Amino acid sequence: MDETALLKRSDGPVTRSRLARDLSALGLTTGDTVMFHTEMSALGYVAGGSRTVIDALLDVVGAPGTLMVTCGWNDAPPYGFTDWPRAWQEALRAEHPAYDPDLSEADHHNGRLPEALRRRPGAVRSRHPDVSFAALGAAAHALMADHPWDDPHGPGSPLARLAALGGRVLLLGAPLDALTLLHHAEALADVPGKRFVEYEQPILVDGRRVWRRFHDIDSEDGAFDYSAVVPDGTWPFETIARAMLTAGFGRRGRVGAAECHLFEAAETVDFGVAWLEENLRTAP
Repeated sequence: MDETALLKRSDGPVTRSRLARDLSALGLTTGDTVMFHTEMSALGYVAGGSRTVIDALLDVVGAPGTLMVTCGWNDAPPYGFTDWPRAWQEALRAEHPAYDPDLSEADHHNGRLPEALRRRPGAVRSRHPDVSFAALGAAAHALMADHPWDDPHGPGSPLARLAALGGRVLLLGAPLDALTLLHHAEALADVPGKRFVEYEQPILVDGRRVWRRFHDIDSEDGAFDYSAVVPDGTWPFETIARAMLTAGFGRRGRVGAAECHLFEAAETVDFGVAWLEENLRTAP
């Protein structure tokens, strides 16, 4: 979409001050710890791009607040490299760079904002290569420290800490299925048939590159078989988020040209766990 179309969509440029006003009207406030997901094109023409979005968010949450994003690792080795010919595997094991929180790019599928935020002076990124998060602000170290190597969406994870700290989740033009916090609900839910994955990635240990095996819920293809409870063509997290909104959880409002949502992290986790346990236990 070109700039003219974006300008028309948002009735003019979306500036830093306009974003801050809209975010405040949505309910974001000073001192908030907020994990955000952004679809830039939905906002309209943002004057200054990702820098402007981050600056506006910082204007609203202030020095006592914290911003958090999901990063991942764009150049991680493929999960299935262990099925490659032996010579290929050996070449990868010998020379694939280790995950480095300071240097490894955030997954491009997560958009521009995670990479922009993790590069900000003072930002802290978690140590887990495949499920890394980054945060900037007063609670950044508390959120990111000692990210568990195994079950990285579960207890002790940045997602768990976000909920424990009274944090919030902002979908800034992003669709409802972008509610990554629900992976924490999947990790906690006591439901039969939970799917797990194991994979290997290189990390740095005392400055040395070491290959490590990791264990996690299957966050790529789905931690559960949702086919019996989610309508065709709908993402599971979208279905859960819509159920939350129908039940009166979360706020809706416009920021720039986009419909946006603001959820309380602890409420989202509790609702998600209850929804999973109720619907998936009784699914045919």
